[in-house]
Amino acid sequence: DTAGQERFRTLTTAYYRGAMGILVMYDVTNMDSFNHLSYWFRNVEENASPDVVKVLVGNKCDSSNLRVIDQDQGRKIAESCDVPFFECSCKEGVNIDEIFMTVARMIREQRERRASKFDEIERQQWDKAHLTQQKPQDPYKCSC
Repeated sequence: DTAGQERFRTLTTAYYRGAMGILVMYDVTNMDSFNHLSYWFRNVEENASPDVVKVLVGNKCDSSNLRVIDQDQGRKIAESCDVPFFECSCKEGVNIDEIFMTVARMIREQRERRASKFDEIERQQWDKAHLTQQKPQDPYKCSC
């Protein structure tokens, strides 16, 4: 959590390495945080692994009287980045469990797909190795 502050931007790339899930968050009461989403998504694309799970989250949904970014704007960005979208309130605990359960489920599903793909490749390589292998000759038989 670097809160998107300028002084932490150089530190964030270290956090991306090895990350399996990343929450890109903005404050629904702050247009500047919303306007910087393209920077953060580009930063994730450049520095995280290509298969990292990403989710867009608008925080402070409990501050409806201060809201400057509506849900549709957040949803539109999420769709363009092909990521799930949530709004939450960290202060009130709204949607926190749903967000983390979604990220955990997506990571698990991705790991299962990767494992099954690896198993399939390994099986194909094993089959290929055994099909191309010549049977050992009996040293007591003629090879003609």
